[in-house]
Amino acid sequence: MQDHFDVVIVGGAVVGSAAAYFLAVQAASGASVLVLERDPSYSECATTRSLASIRHQFSTPENIRMSMFGTTFLRQAEQRLAVDGQVPAIGLREPGYLFLATAGGRAVLQANHRVQRAEGADVVLLAADELRARFPWLASDDLAAGSLGLSGEGWLDAHALMHGLRRKASSLGVSYRHAQAAGLQRQGRRIEAVLLADGSRVRCGHVINAAGTGATALARTAGITLPVQSRKRCVFHFGSPAQLPGCPLVIDPSGLYFRPEGAGFLCGIAPPEHEDPESHDFDVPLQWWEDRLWPVLARRVPGFEAARLLSAWAGHYDVNTLDHNTILGAHPEVENLLFANGFSGHGLQQAPAVGRALAELVLDGSYRSLDLSALGWQRVLEGRPLRELNVV
Repeated sequence: MQDHFDVVIVGGAVVGSAAAYFLAVQAASGASVLVLERDPSYSECATTRSLASIRHQFSTPENIRMSMFGTTFLRQAEQRLAVDGQVPAIGLREPGYLFLATAGGRAVLQANHRVQRAEGADVVLLAADELRARFPWLASDDLAAGSLGLSGEGWLDAHALMHGLRRKASSLGVSYRHAQAAGLQRQGRRIEAVLLADGSRVRCGHVINAAGTGATALARTAGITLPVQSRKRCVFHFGSPAQLPGCPLVIDPSGLYFRPEGAGFLCGIAPPEHEDPESHDFDVPLQWWEDRLWPVLARRVPGFEAARLLSAWAGHYDVNTLDHNTILGAHPEVENLLFANGFSGHGLQQAPAVGRALAELVLDGSYRSLDLSALGWQRVLEGRPLRELNVV
């Protein structure tokens, strides 16, 4: 078995496989790439258990740019990821995101809107009367404004995207190995090898840490403190006789979200900080449906008064506790170890842009397409947050 690769990627879900894909399409480089994935079923990874959505409505320009490229990539996914005539059924739908605000939140909504429009996002601000006219099923008496994505925002089949990236990367020569990365062997400013749980080692030119909620422990083996924690998030699937024509993914001022899914709906809400410890279990607090979700849903959409819970599941965000933005690129003390961690729930939609960026860092030594240097380690080491205000 080959024990040396130019690039070893730890984590083969959507971010790791996106990096593998973009490295592979640079065929002239001839780089050998290995992806290590501890669970090839992907049954518990964030990609599989995500809400599978994409939006451009962020407050940070870099996030907007990454997700806009994500939409472009998804629209071309069938062409880009076809293998032997088979194409992944990405199923991209673009009904938009709708962020709602009361009078107290209108100024933030407007400020975010200016940033989004400056970056070219196709979004519109709606006053309360415009909300009522466009979405008559929405209770808007307490609302002052809403921000609606007109194109480029919506949801998709996350599992299909992940497997499409993996299959295409494999067809282009990337190796995938079912293995657990137990640590990194560091010598001075370089990682010499990735140590595996079975006692073997894989020597490497570059390492990409795309290990999701396992990234912090992996970084620690190289003497690096990564401010990323695993935080549990739950998605609730409910049925309702309510008819909501043109329903986008709605973000209530309370933080609760909901969107259509087949004949039903999905919803959820992030817990308050004091109820949001680091977590690795998949237990769902079902009492949230009665206590926190259904009352808000019924107030916002009167037709949801007859909603009933059908199912629920839990997953985990790899949360950057500094500022909820990803940490991307090399740590200044270890030149060949690249990080792509702390997406805080945005990894799926940002994976194409991040995968491309990582390939550029490996092959060119710098960003070529999007300058994402603001998301690097420097702000972390200086304790200088680049805060994302639109965290769902």
